[in-house]
Amino acid sequence: MNYRMEASCLELALEGERLCKAGDFKAGAAFFEAAVQVGTEDLKTLSAIYSQLGNAYFYLKEYSKALEYHKHDLTLARTIGDRIGEAKASGNLGNTLKILGQFDEAVVCCQRHLDISQEQGDKIGEARALYNIGNVYHAKGKHLSWNMAQDPGYLPQEVKETLQKASEYYERNLSLVKELGDRAAQGRAYGNLGNTQYLLGNFSEAIAFHKERLAIAKEFGDKAAERRAYSNLGNAHIFLGRFDISAEYYKKTLQLSRQLKDQAVEAQACYSLGNTYTLLQDYEKAIEYHLKHLVIAQELGDRVGEGRACWSLGNAYVSLGSHEQALHFARKHLEISQEIGDRTGELTAQVNMAQLRTALGLGPGDEDVGMACPYSGYEAQGARPKRVQRNSMDSLDLLKFPSEKKINRTPSDEECFFDLLSKFQSNRMDDQRCPLEECPSEAAEAAATPVPALEERIRKHGAHSSLMASPQTEEFFDLIASSQSRRLDDQRANVGNLPGLRITHNNLGHLCMEGDAQEPGDEFFNMLMKCQSSRIDDQRCAPPDSIPRGPTMPDEDFFSLIQRVQAKRMDEQRVDLASAQEEAEEEQQRPGSS
Repeated sequence: MNYRMEASCLELALEGERLCKAGDFKAGAAFFEAAVQVGTEDLKTLSAIYSQLGNAYFYLKEYSKALEYHKHDLTLARTIGDRIGEAKASGNLGNTLKILGQFDEAVVCCQRHLDISQEQGDKIGEARALYNIGNVYHAKGKHLSWNMAQDPGYLPQEVKETLQKASEYYERNLSLVKELGDRAAQGRAYGNLGNTQYLLGNFSEAIAFHKERLAIAKEFGDKAAERRAYSNLGNAHIFLGRFDISAEYYKKTLQLSRQLKDQAVEAQACYSLGNTYTLLQDYEKAIEYHLKHLVIAQELGDRVGEGRACWSLGNAYVSLGSHEQALHFARKHLEISQEIGDRTGELTAQVNMAQLRTALGLGPGDEDVGMACPYSGYEAQGARPKRVQRNSMDSLDLLKFPSEKKINRTPSDEECFFDLLSKFQSNRMDDQRCPLEECPSEAAEAAATPVPALEERIRKHGAHSSLMASPQTEEFFDLIASSQSRRLDDQRANVGNLPGLRITHNNLGHLCMEGDAQEPGDEFFNMLMKCQSSRIDDQRCAPPDSIPRGPTMPDEDFFSLIQRVQAKRMDEQRVDLASAQEEAEEEQQRPGSS
């Protein structure tokens, strides 16, 4: 089929939208950028392009660019008097600022989204705004608690008040989405209510919310959300001292992580189970799961996780009186801690090695007996496990501690728009955010997929929706090049430096009239512009990592509890390692002992 290679703004934007729906945000952003280069006089189309381009950059973690285009979207929406557009652009800005740790500015933007949605009678927009404000306070509370190294339930007043605000907004969101009959949104609200109550130390309340979240995940067949719910239920029961119940939830998490083929989460589950069995003083099972964690950590190149596995294995072997094996893993823990710059881990390993060498009667010049591989299934070099068939894990799966974590993600970390980009492209991408607790897979809950706005415009204007070249072909690059090479600067006038806007007789009067009415005196807009002009990336403060993190490691709040409990027991055991070994030997000789 013969068609012009010089594509229109609308056609380029349509292809950008299609690529983003397919998950190729990089190529999608390239098409959207090309669409902006070509330009358009259609203000609504340009606003939609800004919004989607901002969200594409959000997914690519290019947050400064995401802010830039969401700001353009907000400016244009205000200029043309589009109140709903202004609300949604404000919400998008709020979510991006939240990721950058600009929590106060994020609240201002999300509150603007809420105010306009209520003013316009937009119940869906109101629900999302309530949810997003809850997200901001939730993220802020977690950020503050990280800085103060507090465990769930033991929080300074500022942190407690921040998390209580998050919970209040989630409750308001839950009430409204119940009224709207949106079960998927109810699931997200329950999950985050469970997470905030967990951080506040209200573990019984957290369990009740996570059970509701689990039920809705099962309704939708959302295995990822189901896995997170099991994980969170396991975490909460740990802090109630119900380690046996936690172990059962973690096993279900492990099963689902295997089904989802998520090795990092599988390893986290194994690590969680290893620590839980340590708390149950079933050290042989603890060793079994820590070895499985170690295997995956090595396969994924997670040295932090590998070091933590070695530390945990050393403790478990000491508890069994197997000091040679313990020394072997203590040495590995030391080597890895030195490699990754974990000073705390290095000091801990040195103390452990000194005590173990004394217990084994080794002098300064004696070679560690632990240098020889002490356990079957592993190679002698560096405790490198052989990849043996893990039949016992085929039905297992793991989970992640209080979800969302990972503002590293993770945090991660981990955070994304209200729902997957592909689900609500037509709704100016405001529907695409997912909670701290959720991941893009949460979008599976969204049943409705409205006809994208750009496709509607394509049909209305008679353009071809299937003429675009694949990004894998030379035509793609030719298309982008030809579009970007056009000398359009002379044809476009900048209103507030809005890229891609062509001024014509059709829109000039509208722009001037609306623009004059919106200019100075708006405290929100002035404050926001001031925030946007600052070097946000430079201001972002990452949560301090007293202990390094790795992809196979769960969240540190749970680990700190394990560490303290284990440390207390280890101190008791290390008072006299020799006598501890004697007791272990006596135990083995007693009738009926295993």
